[in-house]
Amino acid sequence: MEVKNADKHTNIIEAIERGSIAEELGIESGDVLISVNGHPIMDILDYKYQISDDYVEMTIQKKNGEIWELEIEKDINEDIGIIFTNPLIDKAKSCRNKCIFCFIDQLPKGMRNTLYFKDDDSRLSFLQGNFITLTNLSDDEIDRIIFYKLSPINISVHTTDPELRVKMLNNKNAGKIYDILQRFSKANIEMNCQIVLCPGINDGIYLDKTLEDLAVLYPNVKSVAVVPVGVTKYREGLFKLETYNRDTAEELLNFIGKKQNKYLKELGSRFVFVADEFYILAGKEVPSFDEYEGFPQLENGVGLMRLFYEEVLKALTQIDKDMRLNKKFTIATGMLAYPFMKDVAKLVMSKFKGLDLQVEPIINNFFGETITVAGLITGSDLIGQLDGKDLGAGLIIPKSMLKRDEDIFLDDITVGELEERLNIEVIALDVDGYKFVDFYKKHAR
Repeated sequence: MEVKNADKHTNIIEAIERGSIAEELGIESGDVLISVNGHPIMDILDYKYQISDDYVEMTIQKKNGEIWELEIEKDINEDIGIIFTNPLIDKAKSCRNKCIFCFIDQLPKGMRNTLYFKDDDSRLSFLQGNFITLTNLSDDEIDRIIFYKLSPINISVHTTDPELRVKMLNNKNAGKIYDILQRFSKANIEMNCQIVLCPGINDGIYLDKTLEDLAVLYPNVKSVAVVPVGVTKYREGLFKLETYNRDTAEELLNFIGKKQNKYLKELGSRFVFVADEFYILAGKEVPSFDEYEGFPQLENGVGLMRLFYEEVLKALTQIDKDMRLNKKFTIATGMLAYPFMKDVAKLVMSKFKGLDLQVEPIINNFFGETITVAGLITGSDLIGQLDGKDLGAGLIIPKSMLKRDEDIFLDDITVGELEERLNIEVIALDVDGYKFVDFYKKHAR
């Protein structure tokens, strides 16, 4: 018998984890989840909640149409080991905002369709760390987050001033942000907040008010990241935005430094942290390891350089003696991280005799020279600026340049195509100092 209402588009099982309960039960790729404990599964939140007990009843439809009724005894909160084709088990909710600083609105035409999709889904915040604006939520959905204790959740605040937030997000519901944050705080939902700072718009007195409002909700609002607005060359017809420079970045750092000292005394935490880009723009050294308090905002590029450098240092100290590696490699990075990566390269070369690390700064011609981060470098810019150069035994790039779980750049050039065009092996490494050093250890003697 086939279950007619089985949603084969959202509940289909893609894979089973090895050694899992699902593998022992004979659940397979291509099977469809019908229900858990008699409840139809709307999305991943329902699924996670229903399988959390130590006894679970699950209905599965096999590929041949058979219906299996399974009784599962397990530890509380133990995962069953099912991987769904759609991680949400539902369609992702699209963003209803028209933010004046939206990066997607600044993309050129002709890129792959998935790059133009704006998600604003609380479930993706929980699963993947995406930042959401909360403008997309009904009261029932807010209650559902509280009921499931969906935590931590990452929230794009930008400003707590209702009138200004409505203008910045171009959404009449955007002004309700602080009321929702208060509801989450009362429910002990952990939140990490983000402020995309636009010069002359949500900085100054507005930034001060936003930070003070959020600090009231500490420790449920665990941290706040302040990041600079990104502006590409594709802004024709869009809201006019300025970018940060050396003077304005230094001014911001001075302001944030005073705020951190204040919060450290009042809250026991610095609470607000700024993106690495501000320190580079101002010509200032990034803070020490301990000042990042566990690096709660790495996704926003807050402390990424300090963490990476410290990881490289520790990895190198674990090498008992100098190693020899008579090879040359080229490291491609963005303009922002170029001086930093040169220092890292020198550090690594001091431990590996004969190693030559050439760091190549890539100008972002694709999006415009105002975009300086490595993660937005495209394959075409790599080809255009590295073709014909002696790159040595391989080209090293950060995995952040590539689509998640796929070897393809933002401009749809694949790693294989890049290798063919440059006639060089391309090595994509995680932004992890230990793995960065391990790569050279594996090739050394």
